Amino acid sequence: MNYELFKSIHNLSGHSYALDTLMVFITNKAIYILALVLLVLWIFGGKPMKRAVLYAGGTGVIALVVNVLIAQIYYEPRPFVTHHVQTLIPHAADSSFPSDHSTGAFTIAIAMWYRYKKIGIPLFILALLTGFSRIWAGLHYPFDVVGSLIVAIVVSYVIVKLPRLFDPIVNWIISIYDSIFNKRSRSDKSKSSRT
Repeated sequence: MNYELFKSIHNLSGHSYALDTLMVFITNKAIYILALVLLVLWIFGGKPMKRAVLYAGGTGVIALVVNVLIAQIYYEPRPFVTHHVQTLIPHAADSSFPSDHSTGAFTIAIAMWYRYKKIGIPLFILALLTGFSRIWAGLHYPFDVVGSLIVAIVVSYVIVKLPRLFDPIVNWIISIYDSIFNKRSRSDKSKSSRT
């Protein structure tokens, strides 16, 4: 069933240069787009937004660590290892389950959705496209992406339920950032007032 679903999606590739190019762009760059979004939200957002950004980024890192542990316990060969599959981009023949790209994207989107739904929803759509593009490109099975979504949901839920553990770390990082950049802005203001 997993392979049949994979074929139904992957076989869509190779027919349209534009679609293949789009899917390769998403599969390669979506995680960087998400990181850029978090950076912009951090720079221009207030303290609540900075907290949300730290939680989203931190939750994403924890989810990827969970993926590493899963890969140590269970090895799933990639589609192009087990079957005759023409991938759109080269990739190492490491464990296919779960998809790291999809896990990172889903986790950032879900963690942000918990705090800012209007931001989380478009990020989740990008995460879905990321997972779909990984199958389209021949790098993952559909169940790899579903596994990524499950990891993202579970890790995000656990982090949300443990604010006493993570709030002090988040507040500490924000206070360091504020102390550095508030000192700079105050010194810049004092210099400009002297001139």
